[in-house]
Amino acid sequence: MLPFLLFLATALVGRPQNIIQYKKQYILSRETPDAEKLRWMRVAKPRFRVLALYENGGHHLDYSRRAKVWLDQLAADSNFKIDYITRPDTMTEKYLSAYALIIQLDYAPYAWPAEAMAAFIKYIEEGRGGWIGMHHATLLGEFDGYPMWPWFSNFMGGIRWKDYIARFASGTVHVENRDHPVMKDVPDSFVIEKEEWYTWDKSPRPNVQVLANVDEGSYRPDTTVKMGDHPVIWSNPKMGARNVYIFMGHSPILFDNAAYKKILTNSIFWAAATRAAQAHSVPRGQP
Repeated sequence: MLPFLLFLATALVGRPQNIIQYKKQYILSRETPDAEKLRWMRVAKPRFRVLALYENGGHHLDYSRRAKVWLDQLAADSNFKIDYITRPDTMTEKYLSAYALIIQLDYAPYAWPAEAMAAFIKYIEEGRGGWIGMHHATLLGEFDGYPMWPWFSNFMGGIRWKDYIARFASGTVHVENRDHPVMKDVPDSFVIEKEEWYTWDKSPRPNVQVLANVDEGSYRPDTTVKMGDHPVIWSNPKMGARNVYIFMGHSPILFDNAAYKKILTNSIFWAAATRAAQAHSVPRGQP
């Protein structure tokens, strides 16, 4: 142990870099057994990989930019790797196989190539990884000359987009399912300061597991754009993939909200957990 500490101290005086990297260099520079080398190599290997599909334009761009900064920091702090794409064109079955989690970061479910749709459906239905969708992921209907994607509507509880609060409003979100991992250490209720709350043609509740709802009576300013029972965070347990839809995702100030960041953090590690565990499982007979 003493030689390693001397090596580390010498390295850090001249060029302070990542301690893990120096530890790895030290171990591999000595004649250690292959098993020990492998153990230290794993320290620097990302726990899992995440693919984020985001809008690189339009009125959600500020949210996407702020989200990217926050996600990059979380990835660095928690040792996972995140890649970004702005179109689903590259999403083939082979391409998605590298990822434990897809984050649909304010990207609408229409105008996708047929191959990307097929690969995504297989990924979700067969549980090849996890999924988190935000906000625009439930813009379900006929938009920009494209038809609604029926499979995605069913994935989201059989809903169709109806209306939204164009001038924005604050609202109080209430947690319904305290036992779900996504809601760990999240307060019973919290305020979202600015959101363009969507309404759909019906509540998704009969077809999904609702985790939280918004109290429409708490909207400030008040509005007539309401739907009654109004879930805003839910999961579809009928799918093979661990999945979470989080409606809130328009304004960059969401990343100043501790409850929102906690929900998103919990969602990432819960949804990616199955594939992440498989990626880091050790074959029998190895240390």
